[in-house]
Amino acid sequence: MKESYNNIGVSLILPTLNEADNLKILIPEIIDNLPKNLSKFEIIVVDDNSTDDTEKVVNKLIDINKQIRLIKRESPKSLPLSILEGIKKSIYENVLWLDADGSMPATVVAELIKEGIASPSSVIIGSRFVDGGGYKGTQIENKNIFTSIRNIYQSEDSVAAVFLSKLFNTFLYRVINSDIKDVTSGFILGKKEYFKDYIFTNASYGDYFVYLIKELKFQNIEMKEVGYICLTRKYGTSKSGTSLTMLLKRAIPYFKAAIFDIK
Repeated sequence: MKESYNNIGVSLILPTLNEADNLKILIPEIIDNLPKNLSKFEIIVVDDNSTDDTEKVVNKLIDINKQIRLIKRESPKSLPLSILEGIKKSIYENVLWLDADGSMPATVVAELIKEGIASPSSVIIGSRFVDGGGYKGTQIENKNIFTSIRNIYQSEDSVAAVFLSKLFNTFLYRVINSDIKDVTSGFILGKKEYFKDYIFTNASYGDYFVYLIKELKFQNIEMKEVGYICLTRKYGTSKSGTSLTMLLKRAIPYFKAAIFDIK
């Protein structure tokens, strides 16, 4: 029998580093857009040694809603280990994580949960590269590259980072022969038993998601993509780097993840 909102619980994980201004907007929007009859949920902010007002902002939100939790990491900064810590300390069987920079709309969080309710044994992935998806404010059906560049240039994102990221994803998708088109998504819902520790402990940054897709495929776990329009960053700076040298250096682990197994 399929699960319903009455008996499902979801732990939403926000790994964050200096995203205080974005969290002020994102967390209330997530709560406002959750299915109204989803009572069993928590929002876990895993703060990776932020130097801005993240702790202050989150504590104010906790005063309003006790279903919000703050975890302060003291270990060296790590995106995959932040996510893993959130998974480990979550209280519900189902976990969903997304970026804290506001690029992944709160409305789509609800869509992933609804799809997860309909397919409780599947992993649901927010995808920029399927129908209904788009990258940094430009729909995938819109081929006007100048519109894309203008939207990105007017934001806090890097034009080079965005287009190289698209290029990397296309390469990785083809190398690992995946049915999933967005193999660097980082926006996902599934049962936490599906997400093995070694995926996160042996990865360096967003490359964990490539390993994760390969592992889920190996486990024969069904994966479904839900298209969403990735938004441009309003506040703060990208953690992926902005210079070509930094971007190429950051890309090396992704290439390794596509070619080699992590075990």
